[in-house]
Amino acid sequence: MRLLPDRPLGLAPASVRDYRERARRRLPRQLFDYLDGGAFEESTLRANVDDLDTIRLRQRVLRDVGSLRLGTEVLGRPIALPVILAPVGLAGMFATRAEVQAARAAEEAGIVFCESTVSICSLEEVADATAAPFWFQLYVMRDRGYTADLLARAAAVGCDTLVLTVDLAVVGERYRDVRNGMTRSLGTLPKLRRALDLALHPRWVVEVGRHGRPHTFGNLERAVPGARSPEAFKTWVDAQFDPTVTWADLAWVREHWTGKLVLKGILDPDDAREAAGHGADAVVVSNHGGRQLDDTPSTVRALPAVVDAVGDRVEVYVDGGVRSGLDVVKMLALGARACMVGRPWAWAVASGGEAAVRRVLRIMRREMEVALSLTGVPDVGDLDRSVLLGAAS
Repeated sequence: MRLLPDRPLGLAPASVRDYRERARRRLPRQLFDYLDGGAFEESTLRANVDDLDTIRLRQRVLRDVGSLRLGTEVLGRPIALPVILAPVGLAGMFATRAEVQAARAAEEAGIVFCESTVSICSLEEVADATAAPFWFQLYVMRDRGYTADLLARAAAVGCDTLVLTVDLAVVGERYRDVRNGMTRSLGTLPKLRRALDLALHPRWVVEVGRHGRPHTFGNLERAVPGARSPEAFKTWVDAQFDPTVTWADLAWVREHWTGKLVLKGILDPDDAREAAGHGADAVVVSNHGGRQLDDTPSTVRALPAVVDAVGDRVEVYVDGGVRSGLDVVKMLALGARACMVGRPWAWAVASGGEAAVRRVLRIMRREMEVALSLTGVPDVGDLDRSVLLGAAS
């Protein structure tokens, strides 16, 4: 996995990884590990980044790259950059009303923001703060009545695209969260250590712990009335993941959702074909950022086979391991229409709010401009595997 030396916080961030370091310093350990960690021994988490590293761009010269085109379309919607801000659960615990800040940054950049079911800010709060339509991510929960209510709320605020996460039949075993007490109760000594950790992060305590309230899951307040802590909501959510959901349940989703449907969590080409056959408009090649089943393929390794399996029947997006504009170019060259990025915007918002998210998107744009110029491909729509050396397969 790519490792960089710590940088003094006084220096201006130059890359996405600089924002990771800032987030590490500013967040309490429990929250940073929740955001940064993965399942089991985190081999898939590392592979998402490392496998992208093995791919090299083919530099070409004396091409006319005087005019670059970075924009594309996702499900008929023009976006200025082939990047989508992925759903990130509990983001509002990283910065005050973080989902609103990220949605505004995405709107300013001309790209799509996707709201998580388990966001701190509600659908309505994000909609009130923005003008552009955003996407909504959903799990099919045991309580189908409440699931239907969420779909109605998403439609009511103008969401036109549903991102259905399909790789959470059960919650992955995340050792960092176990050690930090995110998933199991702590004894007295670990609780004291956590209290000390909070005391060592006074800025977070003031800005988020105090001024970032309420710390409720805004989309689930009606399901867990009276709850006032993220732990209470998480207990309810963990009990709602439904291991009996099958392809047949997509018919129920379609009965309650008339907009575009994206299935997130596809790694196998046979599942991609199933998704296309069941009427999905797009799929996201995703291993949940390495947070579910460890020792699965990295997304850059899985992407080409999925693209080949579905052809033009559905649009293909990808997430996992994207840390730069160069990574975006590689993923697009392998057939993705756009990349969903989660940790990069979460690190940024934890570091400096909306302004930092905007800065991260500008950094990625500039990196893409350099990559397109020096590979001799001025239009992202013309990227293909010929611009890569050591392409994943």
